[in-house]
Amino acid sequence: MPIPQNYSAPVKISAKDRAYNQIQEWIVDGTLVPNEKINDAQLANALGISRTPVREALQLLALQGLVAMKPGVSTYVTELEEGALGKILPPLSVLQALAARTAANMADEDDIKELELYNRNFKEAIASKDYFSALKHDEHFHGKIVKICDNTYLESSINVLQAHVRRLFFKNEIILSAESVTEHKDIIEAIKNKDSDKASCIAQKNWQRSVDNYC
Repeated sequence: MPIPQNYSAPVKISAKDRAYNQIQEWIVDGTLVPNEKINDAQLANALGISRTPVREALQLLALQGLVAMKPGVSTYVTELEEGALGKILPPLSVLQALAARTAANMADEDDIKELELYNRNFKEAIASKDYFSALKHDEHFHGKIVKICDNTYLESSINVLQAHVRRLFFKNEIILSAESVTEHKDIIEAIKNKDSDKASCIAQKNWQRSVDNYC
């Protein structure tokens, strides 16, 4: 099982969360390929932790559909389901719209400035055709809107779907475009003006466009 040798552990995070975040990242970016058997001992060694938090992380990833576990047999990376994009993006667009609607009533000036920064970075990445960085800045932008809502249930649901979206990006099924820069700007303006209906409408349009273009 290929494990990058230059892995460095983040600080101030539990062993389970560290394992969860990193294994998810390796599945999303294709380091761990579909149908590949997962060796928890190798992962524990690579991450510098015991096998228990690795197993706990794998259980969470199984709930998300990123790995499949057959007790006493094997644990392996799941395949990308045929037509997954058309199944993931519609509910994600609705949840993101709800997040934008909620954030419009809760955001302060510092939140607005942070959203503007993420969108500037996103715009620069798109202009330079650095789509990997653009994906990260896009995630930061929408993730910030979700954080503003201060709703762990909403955040958890979105994060599960978002992981699959990122996986599809690495499979080249999702392409980011400059249209999103303008839509992000309009979402920020609506949130700034506390126009929850407009913020929700534009946010859903932003995600629905991906459905229309690629499904």
